Order: sequence, then structure tokens, then C-alpha cells
Amino acid sequence: MKGPIYPPLSKAMLSRLVKLGQKKHRDIEGMFLAEGVRTVSELLDGLPDPGLLQALVLEEHAVARMSGLKRFKGKVFIADADSFSRLAQTTTPQGVCAAFRKQSVARFQPASGRSFVVALDDVQDPGNVGTIIRTAAWFGADAVICGEGTADPYNAKSVRSSAGSIHAIRILSVPSIAKELQRLQGEGFMVTAASLDGSDYRSFDDWPLRRALVIGNEANGISPDVLELADRLLLIPHAGSEPAVESLNASVSAGILMAGLSFV
Repeated sequence: MKGPIYPPLSKAMLSRLVKLGQKKHRDIEGMFLAEGVRTVSELLDGLPDPGLLQALVLEEHAVARMSGLKRFKGKVFIADADSFSRLAQTTTPQGVCAAFRKQSVARFQPASGRSFVVALDDVQDPGNVGTIIRTAAWFGADAVICGEGTADPYNAKSVRSSAGSIHAIRILSVPSIAKELQRLQGEGFMVTAASLDGSDYRSFDDWPLRRALVIGNEANGISPDVLELADRLLLIPHAGSEPAVESLNASVSAGILMAGLSFV
């Protein structure tokens, strides 16, 4: 018995989706692309609102690999290999691609009581950004706030690295991370920043109910204006008298500190 027959992707829709590979078009459309069986499946499984899916594009051989397609009636399309060669942003596409509506979070407003947020100050590697988003969702952060210079969280590599967690946590971008952190301080947040000049993050036992963790640029660390306003500078200590490597990867540092600062 044959399954449902899905319509072919139109040339107009293909052209529209291909443009989402560029940030300016993602911003204009308010949409982003996700690619691959795992990433798309996790996004679909965790979708808070089915209306956030704009289009699910599959090669015929990939239809059987996707489950629950009945939920998205009218939004599933078939495309050939040539179309996927234009859509795909990986070297070995799996024949699965989806366009989703981006979150519309203009301002982070914490709920009353305790809250934990992660702020990214000029984190330029989209892989790090995506990994931090996924880790922040794991540790129950309320939001990831992206400051100036930080890679677009809806970049294809960021989306892949977040492995389907984009809709699991609030994500927003701000023009000035320093001003946003000052606003949060006014809301009762303690701003903490990862720094080689800080104190062992394990040495603190008096944490307020509202905490913001800042992760800085991979090469240069946190910007001076953010360091100046930080309430605490946190250091992840190394083994031995001298470190065997220069520094930790930004997403690894973020994960270690989130484990220490979150409410888990």
C-alpha cells in the first residue's frame, strides 16, 4: 500500500528557501532553514506550535525516514536532487530540509523569582553558538542573549550544532550586550563573566536567585565594558602548576560554568 503523495516543491518556493542561506533574507522573512534527518526531526518533535513550520522538503527516498508527517498536512513537499543541491548547506545532504519561523522575542522579561540567562559577547563561531544554545536548554536557562558580533543563532551551522533545540529556549539578539546586562542588573541579576583574571567558580556558595553568565569572544575574551560592569569574574582552574593548553573552547567553558551556576 502506497503512502500519501506529496506535491513537488515549486520553483518560486525553492527560490525563496534558497535565499534563507543569507542572514539578510532570514531577517526579512523571519525564517530559517534546518537540514538533516536528526536536526529536522528534533525540531519537529519539540515544536511548540505546528504553525512554526513553513515547509518540509524531502527527496522521495527520505519520506520513509520521517515520522508524524500527518501533523503537517499541506506543508510537505517533494524535491529532486538538483533542487537539494541548491538548498543544502552541507557537503552530503540527506534529502531532508525544513523552513521554520524564527522566534519573535524582542525583549527578555524574566518571570518573578529565580532566573538564569546566558549572554554571548562577540562569540563568532556559529558552532559554538549552537552548542551553547543546546547546553543552555539542557541546564534550564530562560534565555540566550546574543550581543553584537555574535554569530547568527539561525546560521545553518548554528542550527545544526543546536541539534533541534532552537525552539526549546528563548533566543534574542540585542544591539548592546553591556546595556542589556545593565538592564538585567536593575532587575536583580548578578552578572558573572568567564575570565582568566577571575576566581575559581567553585569557591562561591552565595548565589542570588537571578544569575547571568557571560561568555566572550573565542580569541579575545569578554569586552572591557562588559568586564567592568560584571559583579563576578569566574575562572575555570586548570590541572597542575601550568596549563597544558592556552585556553578552553568557548562552548566547553560555557558548559562547565552553566553546570555550576544553573539551578540543576
